[in-house]
Amino acid sequence: MAKKIDVPKAAMDAALSLAAVQGWRHTTLRDIAEAANLRLSELYQHYPSKGAILAAIMRRTDQTLLEAADIGEGETAKDRLFDVIMRRFDTMAGHRDAIRAIVKDMGRDPLAIACQLGQPFRRSMVWMLEAASLDSGGLRGAVRIRGLGLLYLSVLRVWLDDDSEDLSKTMAALDQRLKRIDRLLGSLPGCGQRSRSVDEEPLQA
Repeated sequence: MAKKIDVPKAAMDAALSLAAVQGWRHTTLRDIAEAANLRLSELYQHYPSKGAILAAIMRRTDQTLLEAADIGEGETAKDRLFDVIMRRFDTMAGHRDAIRAIVKDMGRDPLAIACQLGQPFRRSMVWMLEAASLDSGGLRGAVRIRGLGLLYLSVLRVWLDDDSEDLSKTMAALDQRLKRIDRLLGSLPGCGQRSRSVDEEPLQA
């Protein structure tokens, strides 16, 4: 008896493998179905678009990140966010070529990114904040979500081209940007006092 295919996993893995080899723009839904040994109808039942597959990949990354029991245990908000973001990059390390291709191709069409990945991306930022023990609700949370999103995208581009063995370029860029956003949030009403140092939790919920 043939082993039943895990359709979501097969589709996501095939999409990433194809993107790494031929780019995301040139990868079709039919390509993904064939690489995953699926009929188009089977793929459609789970993922009606390439954007839906990317959203599922992001959700799988979120899940893997959140399953790490010791994430976000730093003493300060800055330390906790640093830990969470670096662990996300560790989670994605095996698919860096694919992610590089996806970012490159989708970067040519900002509207596609906004339409296809806006909500999934925001959801990822929410859960990264929560993993770092930072409240993502209300006005303060909205500011944090937006700020983390901009920071993450900026550091993501560094990570994609970081050829150092220990990701020292990525860590340096992340540390620098966290200090910057820490000061910004610390200057907003209700987010901490300007007199506090960047290591004294102005980002704390």
